[in-house]
Amino acid sequence: MSEIKAYGAHSATEELVPLKIERRELQPKDIAIEILYCGVCHSDIHTARSEWGPARYPVVPGHEIIGKVTAVGAEVKNFKPGDAVGVGCLVDSCQKCPACEDGLEQYCENGATYTYGSPDKISGGHTLGGYSEKIVVDESFVLRIPENLDLAKTAPLLCAGITTWSPLKHWNVKAGEKIGVVGLGGLGHMGIKFARAMGAHVVMITTSEKKGEDAKKLGADEVLISKDSEAMKSHASSFDFLLNTIPVNHDVEPYLNLLKRDKTMVLVGAIEPLSNVNGGTLIRKRRNLAGSLIGGIRETQEMLDFCGEHQVLPEVEMIDMQGINQAWDRVVKADVKYRFVIDMKSLK
Repeated sequence: MSEIKAYGAHSATEELVPLKIERRELQPKDIAIEILYCGVCHSDIHTARSEWGPARYPVVPGHEIIGKVTAVGAEVKNFKPGDAVGVGCLVDSCQKCPACEDGLEQYCENGATYTYGSPDKISGGHTLGGYSEKIVVDESFVLRIPENLDLAKTAPLLCAGITTWSPLKHWNVKAGEKIGVVGLGGLGHMGIKFARAMGAHVVMITTSEKKGEDAKKLGADEVLISKDSEAMKSHASSFDFLLNTIPVNHDVEPYLNLLKRDKTMVLVGAIEPLSNVNGGTLIRKRRNLAGSLIGGIRETQEMLDFCGEHQVLPEVEMIDMQGINQAWDRVVKADVKYRFVIDMKSLK
C-alpha cells in the first residue's frame, strides 16, 4: 500500500479537508494513474452529506477522473505508461452476470463497485475517489482518451456526459428527430450538445428565459418555456424523445403530453419519488416513462470516441483543490456554467 494526498469529508456536516489515504499495490491487471483533472458532480455532494443514505466515511469523492498511466500490471495489454486515460463512476463489477456480459456494468446484478463509497472487494474498507493524487484501477474499467480532446475539459464526460449519451443512444435518437432536453445544467447542457451532434432538432425546455438564451448558444434550435401554457400546447404530441434532467421531484405530466404516440421520456436527474404521474397520459398514446443510469464501459468508450470525432466537450470552470468547498456551495446554488473541474496539480 502507498500513502497519497487527498481531500475528503469525515462526516455529513463537515467541510472537505486535506487527508492521507492509501492505494493498493499493482495487481496483475491493474493500472496506476496519476490524476491530472477531476470533475465535480452533484453526486459527490449528495454522497458526502449522506443525502442518499448513510455514507461510509471518510468520503473521498470524484468519479470524473482524467490522468496519465504511470505503471501497469504484468498482465495489462491495452495500456502503457504515458497513456491519457479516464476513470468514471465504476471501478469493478462481477463481470459474469447478464448485465455485465452485455457491457452494462452499472446494472451489475451482483452489485457494481462505484469509484467512491462502495465496499472495496480488493483492499477492504470502501472505495475512495478522484479528489486525490493517484488511483489504481483494473484495466477493464479504464478508458482511453482520444488524443485530440482537451484533457482539462474531458473529465465531466465520464459522468455528466455518459449519463446523457447512454439514453440518447439506447433509444436510438436519429438525425432529423425532434428531441427535447428538459432542464439546463451539467446534464442538460451535455444533452443539447450530444443531440445536436447526432443531427437532431434540439429543443431546450426550461422555466427560465435566461437559460433559454444560454441553450441557444450551446446549440439548441428552439427554446420552449414550460411555464407558458399556450407554448406547451402548441408543442403537444410533437416530440420524438425527451431527456429529462431535472434533479428533484417535479410534475412530469406537462412534459409527457409533449410526446408523440409510442415515444419515450427518460429520467436521468430525479433519483427520488415523483408526483402526479397520470396513467391516462401514458395510456392514451402508448407513451413511455423510463429511467437510465450512467453507462457501461463499452458505451462510455464509444461516447469518448464520438466526442473526439465531433469535438464535443462540456463547458467547464477550472478550480484549485483548495477551492472545493466554495465550489460545492455554488453547485448547490446552481451557480456554475456548467461543470467545475479540479486541476489536481494544486493538490501536490
